[in-house]
Amino acid sequence: MRKERMKQASPASFEIVQRGAEAILYLRGKELVKERIKKGYRLPELDSKIRKQRTKGEAKLMERSRGSGVTVPSVRTEDEFKLVMEYVKGERIKDVLNGMAPKERTNVCGKMGEMIAKLHANGIIHGDLTTSNMILKGKEVYLIDFGLGKFSEKVEDQAVDLFLLYEALKSTHFRSLEECWKGILKAYGQNYPNTKEVLKRIEKIKKRRRYR
Repeated sequence: MRKERMKQASPASFEIVQRGAEAILYLRGKELVKERIKKGYRLPELDSKIRKQRTKGEAKLMERSRGSGVTVPSVRTEDEFKLVMEYVKGERIKDVLNGMAPKERTNVCGKMGEMIAKLHANGIIHGDLTTSNMILKGKEVYLIDFGLGKFSEKVEDQAVDLFLLYEALKSTHFRSLEECWKGILKAYGQNYPNTKEVLKRIEKIKKRRRYR
C-alpha cells in the first residue's frame, strides 16, 4: 500500500495510508485515523451534518460487526469527523490471493464467506465488498472500510452486497474465480439460513445486468 508523509502546521507529522474522495486515512502512532474531508460544493451546514452522520454511522456498523463475530479493527475513539481505529498491519487480500497455494486460498475464501454471512445475519450491509477491503494478518481476515455500509435485512441489499464481491473476484482474480466463489458460497451457506433466497436474487441481478 502506497504511503507518503503529510506535513501539518503543528510539529506532528502523519503517514498517509490512503486518500479517498470522502476521507483521508493516516497513521498516528500505532493507530489509524479516518478523517472525513470537507466538500466545497456543499453548503457548510449540510456538509458538516453529512460528515458527522457518516462518521457516526460507520462507527456503529463496525461495533455491531465486531459484536457479531466479524473480525474488524476496533474503534478506539469517535470524533465529529474522525474515527481513531486499531491499525491492522497486514496484506490486502487483493495483492496476495492469486499467489496463494490452493489450500490457503480455499481457507481464506471460507473465512470471507463466513464473515459476510455473519454480517447479513445481523442486518449489516458492508456496501463495498472487494478484496481491497480485506486484510490478511497472520491467519485472520479483517474486513475494513464500512464507509458505504448500512443497516438492512432486505434480501435485495444482501444479494447486491454479495454480488459486488463476485464482480471484484471476476475482475481481479479471474483465474481462481470459480474456486473462490464456490468456497465463499459454501461457508456463507453454512452460516446464514437465508442463503437460498439471497442466491436466487443474485441470479435475478445477473439477468437484469445482462439485458440492460
